[in-house]
Amino acid sequence: MRMGFYRRLAWTGIRQNKKLYLPYLLACIGVVMVCYIVSFLGQSPVLKNMPGGGSAQSFLSMGFGVMCVFSLIFLFYTNSFLIRRRKKEFGLYNILGMGKRHLALVLLWETVMMLAITLVGGLFFGVLFSKAAELALARILGGGVTYTMTVGLSSVIQTVFLFLVIFFLIYLNTLRQVHLTSPIALLRSENAGEKPPRASWIIALLGLVVLGGAYYWAITVEDPITAMVGFFVAVAMVVVGTYLLFVAGSVTLCRLLQRNKRYYYKTNHFVSVSSMVYRMKRNGAGLASICILCTMVLVMISSTSCLYIGVEDSMRSRYPRHINLDGMVDTVDTLSEDRLNQVRELAEETVERYGATMSNVVDYRVAGFVGIQKENQIILENTFQNSYNVEDMANTWQVFVAPLEDYNKLMGKHEELVNGETLVFTTKEDSYTYDTVKLGDAVTLSVAGQVDSFADNGVDTMQIVPSIYLFVPDFANVMEQLGEVSKDSEVFSISPHWFYGFDLNCDDETQKSIAQDLQKELRDMEIVEGDEEFFHVLLESAAQERADTYGLYGGLFFLGILLGVVFILAAVLIIYYKQICEGYEDQSRFDIMQKVGMTRDEIRRSINSQVLTVFFLPLLMAGVHLAFAFPLIRKLLLLFGLTNVWLFAAVTVVCFVAFALFYVIIYRLTSRSYFGIVSGMREQ
Repeated sequence: MRMGFYRRLAWTGIRQNKKLYLPYLLACIGVVMVCYIVSFLGQSPVLKNMPGGGSAQSFLSMGFGVMCVFSLIFLFYTNSFLIRRRKKEFGLYNILGMGKRHLALVLLWETVMMLAITLVGGLFFGVLFSKAAELALARILGGGVTYTMTVGLSSVIQTVFLFLVIFFLIYLNTLRQVHLTSPIALLRSENAGEKPPRASWIIALLGLVVLGGAYYWAITVEDPITAMVGFFVAVAMVVVGTYLLFVAGSVTLCRLLQRNKRYYYKTNHFVSVSSMVYRMKRNGAGLASICILCTMVLVMISSTSCLYIGVEDSMRSRYPRHINLDGMVDTVDTLSEDRLNQVRELAEETVERYGATMSNVVDYRVAGFVGIQKENQIILENTFQNSYNVEDMANTWQVFVAPLEDYNKLMGKHEELVNGETLVFTTKEDSYTYDTVKLGDAVTLSVAGQVDSFADNGVDTMQIVPSIYLFVPDFANVMEQLGEVSKDSEVFSISPHWFYGFDLNCDDETQKSIAQDLQKELRDMEIVEGDEEFFHVLLESAAQERADTYGLYGGLFFLGILLGVVFILAAVLIIYYKQICEGYEDQSRFDIMQKVGMTRDEIRRSINSQVLTVFFLPLLMAGVHLAFAFPLIRKLLLLFGLTNVWLFAAVTVVCFVAFALFYVIIYRLTSRSYFGIVSGMREQ
């Protein structure tokens, strides 16, 4: 046979099965388009030179890796629907005399044609919409834009290479399925029933136990460190539990419905339930995939949207004042009032020179160190040795010892303590529940009470471990005792600090100018002083750092929306293919039922029963996953400085409602195809 025959046969196969291939090709084109756009934005010189663009591009680079993995899994999974529908056709070719070598040539031509359509269409739309995506991300970052259209050659090469590999692997997998299956089996593959999995009750119970364990851990996790360390384990447990529950639990559900005679022996339910129970192993895996994709979309969009909407709250947590000064010294004695007054006067003079005024001033001293809590003791000696493990990490504190007089002055309080007592304040929703706190073996303090708030210094937002503040009346004495421990230890050190910050009543550009001038004068002051003692003042300006913060959260938000759209596309395509494939499988059953008197309206009611019984379970289960994941995600958002729980709750609810409406619309549209197939008539 001539090669042109195989090419025509391949094209005819695609064209005759356009109801299956068209959605698949559109999905492939969409995935190629997104891969190119993500790669293009990750290398865009326009974004790279934009304030905050570097932070955004770092996330986009990771996003391209996610898209590579997702594209491989998604296209393999959806291609299995195509092969299942085409196996009967391949079996017929085989029986009519076409060998499997010739089938391999037909499949090769089909793969080449689909690859060509996918790459040409995907890259065309990718290049077309890449500029729009660049402008959208630039707007999110608040940077300037250019309207020059460019093509990322390296992004084109990356994308082409990626999909060459994916389609080659898909082709090999298709050859494997055809080669290992006999012609008779290929002919009967479409009608091959699927038995319910054995011991479905045990598997369903195991799925419930795995999910229950993940849920329990998510709602009981107490600190962000534990949440971060165990997040991926919890995700894996949810994925495994979901698949077990849908594969076996859906069979169990169908059996329970069959035992309910008042429910089962009705026209609306009899056909749908009896047909579903024999294909629920494969059906359950598809439903589980839809559920996982829905959960990923909801978690990704809700969390990244919340971070972007609450970026100013996070900015305030990271930079508590417009100008923040951190005076770092070797010893507490270096923080003399004369030296500190000199810095204060310098700051006031610089601000006055620009016609601005200070407000909301924060001014206090602390001594910081890291320790591991073991009941009522903060271990100082072995903090950074090799025995440092996950349990130690979960119990690690950033400890700040501060003078009680600074606390009273700053918070407007009049607390009085005797030597050896302390007031305690903790961050990241952690708590200290003991009556005493021992700092190593050097200092033991009696906890006189807990305080609800204190002026943040921004350090807590930067680190993943929580902070504990100890306000003591005998600050110098406590520092002297801890200093003796530090001298004799190679792994423990104390870092005295003086935090001084203030807000300004001027715009961001003026704040930047004030920060630049003050930074220069502080450096000059350090040079002029020329002291042997170390004294360095680090300046941070919220206005100067805003661009990078918006780049960080804006990049996450943009990537979350982009990946969310891709995952929604995947869920929609899986739903569509489930409707089509199951429509063809159920066609003969409904045809028999129509011959014995089942009307078109009764078919529609039976389909609706099937929808309500099974296909909305993924959405319901995704909502359950999201609800139990809420405490865990909230803990993780604390690491980004987002403490507004009501904002996160509101955004999550809005995202779920919007996604549920979209899910209903998509399912109603795809169910028309199912109804048209099983009823033997086109939808009017």
